[in-house]
Parts: sequence; C-alpha cells; structure tokens
Amino acid sequence: MTATRTPPSAMPASAAPCAAPYGTPSPAAPEGVHAAGKGAPVSLPRLAQLRAAGEKITMLTAYDATFAALADAAGVECILVGDSLGMVCQGLPSTVGVQLDTMAYHSACVARGLHRVQGSAWLVADLPYGSYAESREQALRSACVLMQAGAQMVKLEGGGWTAPTVEFLVQRGVPVCAHLGLTPQSVHALGGYRVQGKTDADARTLRQQARELQDAGAALLVLEMVPAALARDITDALPHCHTIGIGAGNGTAGQVLVLHDMLGMNLGKMPRFVHNFMQDAGSVHGAIAAYVQAVKQGRFPDNALHAW
Repeated sequence: MTATRTPPSAMPASAAPCAAPYGTPSPAAPEGVHAAGKGAPVSLPRLAQLRAAGEKITMLTAYDATFAALADAAGVECILVGDSLGMVCQGLPSTVGVQLDTMAYHSACVARGLHRVQGSAWLVADLPYGSYAESREQALRSACVLMQAGAQMVKLEGGGWTAPTVEFLVQRGVPVCAHLGLTPQSVHALGGYRVQGKTDADARTLRQQARELQDAGAALLVLEMVPAALARDITDALPHCHTIGIGAGNGTAGQVLVLHDMLGMNLGKMPRFVHNFMQDAGSVHGAIAAYVQAVKQGRFPDNALHAW
C-alpha cells in the first residue's frame, strides 16, 4: 500500500507547524505586535496636520526592534532612538560617551522592527556628542550614517551656533529635530540636570534660539526641562516647528518620554516629569497605550506634578 501524503496547504490547523521564527508577524502575533500596520506611514505633513487639528503628537524612545514594534502598535507617532541609550542600555553616567556607530546600530534595529510589523511611526535618531559640532560637513556625514541605517530624521542639541548646521542639513534633504532647554550632551557645562530658562535673560535667549531654528528649517523642537509657561509661549510663536516637551508642561505640540522611565524601569532617581504608566497597565503594550491616550487627552503631563 502506498501512503498518501497530505500537502501542507491541506493539513488541519492542529497539525500545522506551531513554531515560527522569533518576531515573525502572524494572525496570532503577541498582543501589541501587528502585521497589518495602522495605515499610511507618519510623515512631516501628517505631523503638521495633527498639530493643526489640535491633536497632541506622541513620541517615545526605543532602542531595539521589539520595543519599537510595541510602541508603534500602541499608536506612538514618533519613535526616538535617543542617545539616552548610553545610560539606559550601556550603563554610562551620561550621554556624552555614546558613539555614532552605536547610534547607527540601534537605529537599524528599530528600523527593522518597524519594517517587520509594517509599522507607521516616524523614526528620529540622535546625533551623538562630537558628531556634528566640528563643521556642517561633519554633521552631514554623521546624518548620512543614521539615515542610511533607517532614520527618517536626525536630532541635534543646542541653539545659536546650530542654526546654520540645521539649514545646511535641511537644504540637503535631511529632516531635523532641534533640542533646547536642558541639553544632556552639555550637562557638564550646564552644571547638572537643571531647569533652563528660569531668568528673563535666559528665557529671551531660548525664544530667540527657537525662532532661529524654525527659520533654519527645523521641523520639530524638543524642549526639555523648560518652565511650562515659557514652553507654551515658544510653541505659540513657532507655527512651522512643532515642539515636543519633556518636563516642559502640557502647552507643547507633543510629548516625549524615555521608554524605560515611563515603564518604571529606572536605574536612578525617577525624574519629576515622569509618570510610571506600567503600575496600572498590566503589560508593556498597555502602558504605552495608556501613555498615548493620556497625552492625546491632555491628562499627561499635569503641570502641577510634572512641570516647573
């Protein structure tokens, strides 16, 4: 008797292979990881539409494929591969020790994670310390490394001297996110992690630098540890550059947090501007979704608790 072999396509579900390569999207994918995507990819015009409609932009850091996929599935519009990975992933005392090749490695990991789940989030990557200050040409070379790794936008810190660099990059097709207030790469010069823009003179400087960065073509601007009232004023004065706050109150166009902070996984003291979304969520995906909802609904940040 000759046995008849059932073709794989005709096998009953119970007999089908039960294992798949790690992270392979499937109809039975783990909670939060999806194969269908959420629609059209986020773009700069889409971010402008969100702001025009009065909807807050959500940003969160991620440093690997899995967390990037989870953040995307939870509805995060912008994923930042931050040089905060130096502290979070590498155990460094600050972001100053992070290298460009490390940023490229993690950017590629995040990009592959988003691609695998057909994600739609906009991918921003930090230019690390020492990779853009020497010259505009150095900044372009460094930006090319991150863009070729999968980033769609690069972020750099500081105002004043950075405006010509921003303009140089934007003119050459590199979208730029600027960063004012507490700039962690300058922590030694600033004397520590302190609120910036508290005096009238410092506030005027931040306003001027923000306008210069917008005029240079920056599409996003992170405002970190800036008094809430000042951050709102800067936001209102920048119609074409969307502010993303972290410790800057709820008057910005969007919010960002370090992923590990908002999950309550901090190796040091939890910053004042952080809320632990994991404590009531029950899962990582649930915590990220709760963060997105809280930002969208204007419940986070609470200026009385998370701002100055």
